[in-house]
Formats: sequence, C-alpha cells, structure tokens
Amino acid sequence: MKIYPLLFLAILLSLNSCVSKKKYGDLESRTAALQRENRSMNEDLENFRRSEKAMKEDFAALRSDYDNLSIERNELMEELNAVRKNYESLEASYDALEKNSSAAIAENSRQNRALLAELDEKESVLIQEKARLEKLERDLALRSQRIDELEAVIAAKDAKMNALKEAVSNALTNFEGKGLSVEQRDGKVYVSMENKLLFDSGSWAVNSEGRKAVQQLGAVLANNPDIAVLIEGHTDNVPYGGSGQLKDNWDLSTKRATSIVQILRENKNIDPENLTAAGRGEYAPVASNDTEAGRSKNRRIEVILTPKLDEITKMLNEIE
Repeated sequence: MKIYPLLFLAILLSLNSCVSKKKYGDLESRTAALQRENRSMNEDLENFRRSEKAMKEDFAALRSDYDNLSIERNELMEELNAVRKNYESLEASYDALEKNSSAAIAENSRQNRALLAELDEKESVLIQEKARLEKLERDLALRSQRIDELEAVIAAKDAKMNALKEAVSNALTNFEGKGLSVEQRDGKVYVSMENKLLFDSGSWAVNSEGRKAVQQLGAVLANNPDIAVLIEGHTDNVPYGGSGQLKDNWDLSTKRATSIVQILRENKNIDPENLTAAGRGEYAPVASNDTEAGRSKNRRIEVILTPKLDEITKMLNEIE
C-alpha cells in the first residue's frame, strides 16, 4: 500500500512540465486527499487487523470453550446414556415389581376378604354362643334357685321325719323291750314289730297287746296325712304248717300285713290311700334263720313311713 504516494509523486514530476499550474494544484489537492484517504484506509486497515486479531483471539477462546463444551457434552451424553440405561433397568424392575405387587395385592385382598368372611362367621357364632351362654346362665340361676328350694323342701322333709320318728318312739315307748324298734334311715322311718308282740304262732289275728301298739301308732299317723305307710309282713324260712286258706309263708305274711292295715283303717283320720299292705314271706330276712333268735327277728311286721315326694318329684322335673 505504500507504493501509491511514490507513484503519484512520479506522475506529478513528469507532468510538472506539461500541465498548467491550475491542474497542478488540482492534482496536488487530489494527492493530499488521496493521502488522507490512504491514511484513513491505513488506519482502518490497522483497526481491521487489530479487530481481526481480537476476533482470532475471541475465536480461539470460543474454540477452546467449544472444545471444552464438546467434552462436557460428550461426558454428559455418556452420563445421560448411563442414566437412561439405569432408568430403563429401573423401569423394567418397576414394571416387574408392579406386576408382582398387583398379584400380591390381589392375593392379599382375597385373603383379607376370606378373613373378613371368617371373622363375620365367627362373630355370628360368637353372638349365638353369647346368647346361648346367657340363656344357660339364666337357666342355671333358675335351676340354682330351684335346687335351693328343693334342698329347703328336703331339709323340711328330713326335719319332719325326725319329728315323726320322735313322735312314734314316744307313742310306742311302752312297748320297748317287747320286740319293737323305731329307727330312721334313708329319709324314712322304720317301725319293726316282732310277731311275738302281735300274733300267736301261725295266726294272723292281732292280739290285744299288739292292737294297742298298732292303735297308738295309728294315732301318730293320723296327725301326719302326708306320710305314705307301707306295711310289710315277714316270716322265717320254716314252711307254713297250718291248713285252710293259707298255702305258705308268703300267704301268711300278706295276711298279717293286711290285719295291721285293717286296724289302722279303724282310725277315720287316716287316709286309706296312704296305706299299702305287702307280704314279703321269708325273702327279706334281717338275721340268720339258723338260730331261734334269728328266726324270731325275721318273723316281723315292718311299717315303713315315707314322706310323699310328689312336690320333690315335681321340682326335680322342673330342674331337668
């Protein structure tokens, strides 16, 4: 670019002789203008060069940044690919877990429904059992009450039988030592009278002494209308040797029991429905028939006094 001023100078020198002063002035002005323009262009060029340098430096910096960013981008891409693979793996695992979880949840739900159904059934059974238990408790309370009442009745019966036994003993005290005994066992009163007090041998007619004893016993029984009276006739094992309408000891024992009933019936205060006559013959001995003393004890009338148990039986049926 510096060749231009010299060229212009040469041209001016060569033309100096052939051009007019005016033209020379014009050329000189033009040259100055060109020089200014040249300087301006040189300045612009220098500015362009500095700009170019700066741009190159900026470009280099940008290139460096680009390269660094490329490296970072590649690293990020690798990380992204790794994360994507991990995500895909996790998604697959999640899908499998969700599938399994759905199956497990469905199974748990089914089991829960089954358990709820079972609980409902057990609750229903429990309610029924509770109702049954409450009913049993009420029944038990009622039975307990009835048992208490029954025990009270039995105790009253026992007390009455004790009093009856004492009354009979007192009424027959004059016949003690004459083959008569009074005892209480199993809730009953047993009045045993040996035949020697009542009958002659082989006879069923009651003698005067025996009649007195039976009448006094009847006086006590008349005051106890709720007592069942069983009269049993007993013999020893010696065969009956008499004749007439009796065949054997069984007939004799029955006839003697009936004779006692007839005497008791003379007392109009005794209810005949309370009386029962029975012959046991020789088949319920209280002693050995091998001795005379034993046979004497076996030949007897037993009056068995039993409290009527209708009320107790009714209460027992109610308890059942």
